[in-house]
Amino acid sequence: MNVQRIQAALRERNIGGWLFCDFHHRDHLAYRVLGLDMTRMTTRRWFYFVPARGVPKKLVHSVEKGKLDTLPGTTQVYLSWEQLHASLRKMLGPKKQIAMQYSPKNNIPAVSLVDAGTIELIRSFGHKVVSSADLVQLFEAVIDEQGYATHCEAARIVDRIRGEAFAKISEGVRSNNGVSELAVTQYIMDRFTQEGLTTSDPPIVGSNEHPADPHFESTPGNDRPFRMGDTVLIDLWAKKNAPGAIYYDITWVGYIGDAPSPKYQELFATVIKARDAAVALVKEKFARKQPCYGWQLDDAARAVITKAGYGKYFVHRTGHSIGEETHGNGGNIDNLETRDDRLLMPGCCFSIEPGIYLEGAMAVRSEVNVFIRHDGVPEVTGEVQQELVKL
Repeated sequence: MNVQRIQAALRERNIGGWLFCDFHHRDHLAYRVLGLDMTRMTTRRWFYFVPARGVPKKLVHSVEKGKLDTLPGTTQVYLSWEQLHASLRKMLGPKKQIAMQYSPKNNIPAVSLVDAGTIELIRSFGHKVVSSADLVQLFEAVIDEQGYATHCEAARIVDRIRGEAFAKISEGVRSNNGVSELAVTQYIMDRFTQEGLTTSDPPIVGSNEHPADPHFESTPGNDRPFRMGDTVLIDLWAKKNAPGAIYYDITWVGYIGDAPSPKYQELFATVIKARDAAVALVKEKFARKQPCYGWQLDDAARAVITKAGYGKYFVHRTGHSIGEETHGNGGNIDNLETRDDRLLMPGCCFSIEPGIYLEGAMAVRSEVNVFIRHDGVPEVTGEVQQELVKL
């Protein structure tokens, strides 16, 4: 944790301070930003206040006096709840804007971790509580050059394995060896291990109506072989098996045969157009040095699919933050499930993955990753699907 960087970010945003607090490990973001050990026992409330200027202040319970010893600043110990309230009021000082892990109307659930009662308590002291969402993103989701290099390395390997997986399906169908969804899923997992990659979950490998469930999971109970005339969707994500490595997460689609149906081709063309609209908007915003938010990119992609008459079949946000976890702690590309008003900033990585899902029939999704370079130029990483994969 770098106190000077946090304080500079607070002053830049005209915020008086950032208040971290926790009880029984409820706020994992506080631990990550402050560099605290999540495995240590935490049974009492603690507070850590970083003012925009001055020395940070710690407030801990007498049972766990050493809870915040690894952090800089002065320490005050409380015993009763009355002492807690009085000490917290004194620690925060005069009325000001204070950032907390809070999101107005729960717009960003991933950041809305402080309970309503604690928010009420801080407000009762006269302070205005504001969301720490952009601050969390700045210190938790911004990727450095080394992290970006691991993302690009994973991209090269995952793209190659994706191509191999489609080839395995094609070869299996033409040799009539019964290659199935589950077999290809396991093949991808084995290749990840061989190439020094790791992943949080197995990939999504499905044919026809299976991937109309966006989070379809291959199991022995639903497994089936690929056949001529099948539509195919493969969604795979992985990162280098190394500390600080960043995920790469893509989705491609294909058709087994030479003549996909006009409907499937229409869906594919629409999804590609929607994906490209979102990519074009983020590039335009940064080229013009205009603020860019995840909800804006979601609107751009969704407008294309809605205009084509498939709006109600686009059932998820357009994309998500990517970091050391597949779904990171930065801004999502979302104005459907939430209104994500976090500012997209240099060092952020996220997916753009519009899709159309016709239940009981077929599905198309195209997913690319975008990294906003530190010079402020958005870049699509890895290969980009432009045509259906013909198997």
